[in-house]
Order: sequence, then C-alpha cells, then structure tokens
Amino acid sequence: MDDREPTIRRRELGDGLRAAMQGADFTGKQLAHKLKWSEGRVSRLLNGKRGGSEMDVVEVLAVCGATAEEKARLLALCREADTPGWLQKHGSRLPKQLVTLVEHEDKAVVIWDFQTIVIPGLLQNADYARALIDETGNAPAGEINDRVAARLARQALLSRRPLVHFTFFVHEFALRLPVGGADVMSDQLHQLLRLAVRPNLSLRIVPTAIGGHPGVAGQFKLMEFRDFKPVVYLDSETSCLFLEEDVEIAAYRRILSGLADKALDEGQSKEFIANLAVELYSSGERDD
Repeated sequence: MDDREPTIRRRELGDGLRAAMQGADFTGKQLAHKLKWSEGRVSRLLNGKRGGSEMDVVEVLAVCGATAEEKARLLALCREADTPGWLQKHGSRLPKQLVTLVEHEDKAVVIWDFQTIVIPGLLQNADYARALIDETGNAPAGEINDRVAARLARQALLSRRPLVHFTFFVHEFALRLPVGGADVMSDQLHQLLRLAVRPNLSLRIVPTAIGGHPGVAGQFKLMEFRDFKPVVYLDSETSCLFLEEDVEIAAYRRILSGLADKALDEGQSKEFIANLAVELYSSGERDD
C-alpha cells in the first residue's frame, strides 16, 4: 500500500497509536513482532503515512490494552482519517488545553500569528493572561489558574531548540485594549519589547491609521512543518478549525503577504510599542 500525505486526523490517529504503544511499554519492533507485521508497516501507520484499516487500528489497540474510551476515539479518527480539515467542537467552551493545536505547534518550524483584539497567547505575561480570562467571564473561576498555567507552558516554544521562527502581526487595537488596567498593560507592553529582540521572533504592528487591511476577517495562525503540509488554525468560543487544503493555505498566505505590506516594520513596531508604553505611563501619572 502506497504512503500518502497525512491529514490532520491521520497524524492524530498515529500519535494516539504511538501513545498506546508506549503506554504498553512496547517498542516499534516489539509491536511489529506481536502483530506479525513488518517494522516499516508499524512505522508508517504511526507516522500517519499508511492508510491503516479499522481492523489494523483494532489490532494495535487490543495488543496494547487501550481503554474503551481511547479505542472509540481512535476508531472515529480512523473512519474519517482521509477527510481534509477538521472542525473540533468542544461544547460550552474551549478546553484548558487544546491538544491538537499544541501537538502541531510542537512540530512546527515556522509559525505565523495574526491577532486583532488581544495580545497573542504565546506573548502574554501571567498577569495579562489572568486578567483576560477573568474579565471575559467565560471560564469557571476554579479553572483560571490552570488555564493561565497552560498558556504560559506553551511559551516554551519561543526558546525551543532548534529554534522555531515566529512572525506575529498584531493590530493596534490589541495594544490599546485596557486588559487588567494600566499597570498590567504597561508590564505587557514591556514584555513585548523584551521578546521582540529575539532573533527568531518578528513582531509587527498593524496600525489603526491604515484603515481596512487584508486580515479584516479575523485572527488566525498558520503553521509550517518540515515533514508535512502547512496547517491554518482558527478558533471561536466553543470550537476550533484546522484547514489544510492547498487552496485554503494559499488564501491565508495572501493575507499574510498583504499584512506584511501594510504593517509597520520591526523597528517601527518596537518604537510604536515603546511610545504607547510612555503614553500609558504618562496617563497613569495624570490619573494619580
């Protein structure tokens, strides 16, 4: 059977099968021996490159002793493994940790992020993240600390080796939205300036003065990988959407190209943030 370009679902299926194998304390060689398969067949199934059948998945999970819940999840993925894109519905609110997003961020070599209203999650400090979650009122009070911790843990990506390259386009609205008050915003703006000097991070501001811009449809993240095609990530209050078809990726690349033409360059962006921090400080002095 020929290898194929793995879809998001097929990669998640492979990751789930690998986790089951590791949970049973098997190596790929040992699992192949148990199943009477070749090691290459096991490897391709775990890497999402082999079109395994439901029976293949059932055999792996039976040998590994997976739970009934995990079997049901992975078999559902197997049935739709070749369907491009993935809308994930999460009920009344997004979970504390978006597993599929985190796994793709971990594998990315380039990440492009455009935000219109709030500071990107990977650039938020703890006080800003906590204030943002609290002020929106969409998360139970008992989950706020866990959500802040999960958000901050993702920031390890910024210094992961080998370095991932990030480009953040942030609209001026996000810098001026007074999340948490003047002190919190001042600290957050200074956090942006500290991060903006990193060699693998480009931070560019989309100023309000330009008016309409290519990203008016809203925020998104485009992730590029070494071993498979790019993925675009979109989210809302109760669901998230992963896009991977060529025409979809091309559309978001056009938006990024347009934003690159409209946004301030890196130097201008740092100066803009610094001036806004001074403006915020001066305003706070007058209020005192």
